Amino acid sequence: MSGCTAFADKAALTEYAAAQWLELLAKRDAGRPFTVALSGGRIPRLLYDSVAELAEPSAFDNVHFFWGDERVVPPTDDESNFKLADDGLFRPLQIPIGQVHRVQTECSETEAVQLATDELEQLTDSQADGQPVIDLVFLGMGEDAHVASLFPGDTESIESKAVYRAVTGPKPPPRRITLGYPALAAAREVWVLASGEGKAEALRASLAKGSDTPLGRVLQSREHTEILTDFKP
Repeated sequence: MSGCTAFADKAALTEYAAAQWLELLAKRDAGRPFTVALSGGRIPRLLYDSVAELAEPSAFDNVHFFWGDERVVPPTDDESNFKLADDGLFRPLQIPIGQVHRVQTECSETEAVQLATDELEQLTDSQADGQPVIDLVFLGMGEDAHVASLFPGDTESIESKAVYRAVTGPKPPPRRITLGYPALAAAREVWVLASGEGKAEALRASLAKGSDTPLGRVLQSREHTEILTDFKP
């Protein structure tokens, strides 16, 4: 079951998502770590701006940041999803460095995958199958309905039980490290922020019964996923 809410434009979408995120944080048990996996793309920049305007730094006490996927580039590169969050969220809100668990892209891919998995597992509960239970995952969606760096036709990702794994994407920079389908299925909350009229058909296909798009696979693996758009699917 998925809830799909359409907004007039991307500013309204991200302002709503920012307010809902802060409301969720206000209700949590601040005594335990709250884990969130961030996404890349254009819409997170607006989300971070909205959050930075609305939030007090204390709202993020004991909130630990991970990534749904990361490009294998230096953390100072403009293609880095970490850099996007660092510029728009972490620095403005003075998030302590100990709460930021970026993918260590300067290591070998094998090491980076292992380190990201280990850090996530240290801060989360686990399901019976060993998958970490992330509190909140933000996902974007591409025009091919890919989410994180899970792309159409990648049968290895469909079969893999790995928490994180290295993959090759169809667009540069090609090498990525991504959460797998089982970790997305296990998350407490998944919010898909889909912006741009050109994605309407991909979302319609993903919402169809039995869909085999990457987003469709995520939706079918979960009891509920929140979808926020600036178009009518």
